[in-house]
This record gives sequence, structure tokens and C-alpha cells, in this order.
Amino acid sequence: MSLDPRRWFAVLLLLATSSCSADRPGVTPAAAASAEILVMLPIAPAHFRAGTNYGSGYDEQAGRSARRRVALDLAHTQDLEVISEWPMTSLGVDCFLMRVPSERPIGAVLQALSRDPSVAWAQTLHAYQSLGHNDPLFALQPSASAWHLAEIHAFTTGRNVSVAIVDSGIELTHPDLTGRVSVSKNFVDASTYAAESHGTAVAGIIAANSDNGIGIVGIAPNARLMALRACWEYAGGSATCNSFTLAKALQFALSNDAQVINMSLTGPDDKLLGLLLDAAQSQGVAVVGAFDPAIADGGFPASHTGVIAVAADNAPGNASTVRAPGRDVPSTLPGARWGFVSGSSFAAAHVSGVVALMHELAPSMAPRQTRDMLLSATVTINADQAGDRPNGARTDVYAVIARVANACSCVFLGNSGAETMSRH
Repeated sequence: MSLDPRRWFAVLLLLATSSCSADRPGVTPAAAASAEILVMLPIAPAHFRAGTNYGSGYDEQAGRSARRRVALDLAHTQDLEVISEWPMTSLGVDCFLMRVPSERPIGAVLQALSRDPSVAWAQTLHAYQSLGHNDPLFALQPSASAWHLAEIHAFTTGRNVSVAIVDSGIELTHPDLTGRVSVSKNFVDASTYAAESHGTAVAGIIAANSDNGIGIVGIAPNARLMALRACWEYAGGSATCNSFTLAKALQFALSNDAQVINMSLTGPDDKLLGLLLDAAQSQGVAVVGAFDPAIADGGFPASHTGVIAVAADNAPGNASTVRAPGRDVPSTLPGARWGFVSGSSFAAAHVSGVVALMHELAPSMAPRQTRDMLLSATVTINADQAGDRPNGARTDVYAVIARVANACSCVFLGNSGAETMSRH
């Protein structure tokens, strides 16, 4: 008895993706995050001095040393331990990660710190999780046909647009990602940079190489990726992050001219992260977040003002969510492999790729305009159009790119229902 080639492919993928990533030594698990807090100390404005070169900030090193002394004094007074620190220059503060003894109520510690005039604010260290899981499936339903990617790529491929992937580690040597990663950084303390499943799959969906004879084609195959490891993975689990690791990655993205930031994760509202997202948008950076279908408002950062919230086109969402494929999506995996992934994490990755395509065509387009244009192109799909997917919604990406390209659209009379697209 012969077996359908597609089923053979699915079986091979199942075998290829059966292994799990190992625990990362030295990383604080999310369960222990309740014993840690973030303390922000304001950075004083630089004092002007005639004839001084301000390229790196006047007396910057002395200022940081002084703030560290203040942080150590605060820690001594409150019986805390300073674990790490990071300058959040976009917000004018230095961020200190401190550990609270188990016998001290965190609420009381935060209140005491908030009353100190040397503290801008103090807050809980929140935990965040990815929204999706690697799950090899038999059916393959690429976005290429629904979005007419081949036609779109004749106009834009996201060339040289910088996309920061704030996620778990990306396999930098994957054959479908060769040449796509411009910089990789690790923001997870006590752990080296690692190639992990979630981040690698997100990267492949956004920018896997095209026309190389292997694997898949990314939505923006000529984009430049920042591989910012702010999350880590445990065996059999999803990616986990916290306020401090995410804030460090966001600050790096802003300091290094990211044009799009992908955050395929969810968690509680966070003051530090919210202010960094505001700073990003004020700099013209588009932020894409995964919508959590288990939470009414989609969870943070998807619910944050101005963030492009993305839901899978076959999953719950709301009127403020952009839609993209989020089930049975083929993508890159560690070990130079490919497999199927599902979840709104990967729907968000699709849209980050689309935003990169838009940005190549219209570099000065504001984040709000980008978001509004994507939302305006959401259409309802029924069972006949969706195939084996339930009814839902879909964002007409082809129409979005046509509008951004200032193109004229003429409806074909054939069965595809596609529109032609040409530059004026």
C-alpha cells in the first residue's frame, strides 16, 4: 500500500521535531520571579560645557557609578540584593534588578522604595510566555497562496528593513536563515546565547531566504533580523521571559535603529515595558504583538496603545486585531530542520514580515498609519473560502501592499479573485 507523499512528509517532520530543547542552566525560572523587583533611578540631564564632545554623554561613566552607589545603599537599607542593571536611556533611567528576601513582603518593599526621592519608580518583575507551540501536523496551509506572496515579492521583499525579534534564541546557522541575522545579543542573565525552537520559528516566518532551493520563503525574505534573546526555553515548555530581560532587549532595539519590533509573547501590563513601547512608537518604530485568545483584551503587549495586535485567522480576536495564519504553518527549527508550528505567536511573525514589506515601500509611514491600514483590510472568511479551517477573518495583505505601493488594482475575471498590481 502506497502512502501519500504529503503524509510521508508529515511523518518525517514528526520524527524530526520529537526532541525537546534542554533546560538552560543558571536561568531563574518564572516561578521564582516573585522574589525579584525592578528599581528605576533617574539619569540626571547632562550639564553643558563649552567645547566638550558629547558623543558618549558628559561624565556618563561617573554618573552610572554614582547611581550604582545609590542602588547599593538602597539595597543595604531595605535588605535587598542587587543582581543586575541596565541603562534605559530611552526613558532617562537606570534599571536595577534586585532580589527581595523571602520573608519580606514585596508590597511593603515597593512602597518604601517609592517614597525615596532618589527612586523614579519601583515595580514587580513580571513573567511573560510565548503564544504557540511546535506541533508537526499533516496539513500544510502556507500564507503564500492566500496573500499572493510571489506577486508581492515582485514589488517589495523588505530589503534592508531592520526587524528586532524579542524572543528566545534563533539558530544563526540555519541554512534558511543564512545572511538574514545582522546582530545577535543575549539578555538572559547566567545563560549563553542558545538556538531555541520558538525564536527560530518566528525568524523563519518573518525572513527565511527565498530562491535557495530549500525550506520555506519568509514574508520579508530580504529583511535584516536582530536576534535578541530575551526569553528562554525549558524542556517540553514554551518560551519564558520577564520584565528585565524584555526591557534590556527593547532598549537595545531602540538604540540600534530597529524599524519593526516583533513580540510574540504575552503577560501582565508593565510600566517599564509600556514606556519603552511608547518610546519606540514615538521614534517611528512599529511594534507587533501576539493576541492572547484566553484574555479579553489580548494581554500585554498586544493590548498596549498603538501596538499592532495579531490574532490567528481561525482563532478568537476582536475589532482591533490584524489577522494572519496561525495554524499548521511551516517554519525553521533548530538543528537545520523545518516543521509545522501553531499559535498567535506565529501569526504575529507573519504581520511583522508584512510591516517590513510596507516599510520598504514607505519608510516614513507612521506606526499608527501602518496599524490602521492593516485593520482596514480585514475581511470575513466563510467555510468555503477557509477550506478545513473554521469561519473567521483574514487580513487582505495583497490589497494592503497595493495601497502602500500607490498602485492601481484591476480585478481579474478568472477564478483566483486576485488583483493585478502595478506602479504608477
